[in-house]
Amino acid sequence: MIPAYFNRLAREVDLGLLARCAWTLGFGGVRSVRAFQKRLRRGRVFPAFLFLSVTNRCNLKCQGCWVTPTTPPRELEPALLDRIIGQAKREQCRFFGILGGEPLLYPRLFEILGRHQDCYFQVFTNGTTLDQEAARAMRRLGNITPLISVEGLEEVSDQRRGGTRVYRRSFQGIECCRRERLLIGVATSICKSNFRDLVSETFVRALIGYGVHYLWYYIYRPMGPDPSAELCLSADDIVALRRFIVDIRPRFPLIVVDAYWDADGRALCPAATGISHHIGPHGDLEPCPPVQFARENARDSDDTVALVERSAFLGAFRRFAASQTRGCVLLECPDALRAWMAAQGARDTTGRGTALAELAAMQCRPGHHMPGREIPESHWAYRLAKKYWFFGFGAYG
Repeated sequence: MIPAYFNRLAREVDLGLLARCAWTLGFGGVRSVRAFQKRLRRGRVFPAFLFLSVTNRCNLKCQGCWVTPTTPPRELEPALLDRIIGQAKREQCRFFGILGGEPLLYPRLFEILGRHQDCYFQVFTNGTTLDQEAARAMRRLGNITPLISVEGLEEVSDQRRGGTRVYRRSFQGIECCRRERLLIGVATSICKSNFRDLVSETFVRALIGYGVHYLWYYIYRPMGPDPSAELCLSADDIVALRRFIVDIRPRFPLIVVDAYWDADGRALCPAATGISHHIGPHGDLEPCPPVQFARENARDSDDTVALVERSAFLGAFRRFAASQTRGCVLLECPDALRAWMAAQGARDTTGRGTALAELAAMQCRPGHHMPGREIPESHWAYRLAKKYWFFGFGAYG
């Protein structure tokens, strides 16, 4: 798998972009995690990886989406976004996930990301607005990888995304990226309606044929005004998904990403470890993108690093989440999460004012934490990467 994968990269991705990725994301990412571990030993917690939602603008209306567009839109001001990235670099943070809404609708996105050539940015996009001009800008900057969300084949994509011809438009965006020889990713939120189509070798082979280089599977979480809880996976579905991920990793020339299982197949929550947190489009410091509560805001301080490190709310959340489950506290313990947020006096940062009511309406659902059903990594490269680079850090004792 590894020789075939590197052969694909050499043939399909601009060599300058590959070198930039290897240096900023590869070597820089390892340094970020080592710096994170050193901070932990000194009792300081600032994430190795930050996720930034730059806007709540969006051209689609997806089932289970926790983002609600507002008028006027909520957006990180360009100066604030630039400052957050610049200050995070002081702590060796070099990788940023850029989310929305739809981040390509953020007017000055490429201008700001282009100022930070020593960082690497993963732009989460639905792909429907990803045209040749945007792909060309990503190639010119050299420090961006597009991660295009695919939520099903033709019919299911329209149902899941609340749009028309979404699947074709997303793959048109992928084609624009392929022409510019970008490093291309696809993300998919696995649920009942798309499981059969997307958790399949046929889908994986199709992505390779389209020029996709990495695939990120994650589990559907029912949030927002249209939670569509009927789409949630069963425990058996989640085990089947995990088994599929482990099985295809040694056999296909693309990287298969997950952020929710360690090398031994045990569940984990990145927010509980502190390795990642989220800053919302209004500047709110949140545990992770779907858990939209906060007590601090990046606008309230000139020093975002100090604000995150000193956040009693984020620190208490890490302890609370780790005490409840190794998996997703939102899926598995919504009642406890609601009670804890209310006791903390945390602000609802959704823009809807309904987050506590949404938690109250949720039922406990299966998540990644299923003791006795763990499936360890079978491929040595994934085992090493997870064991020594990305996961763990003592959050669970």
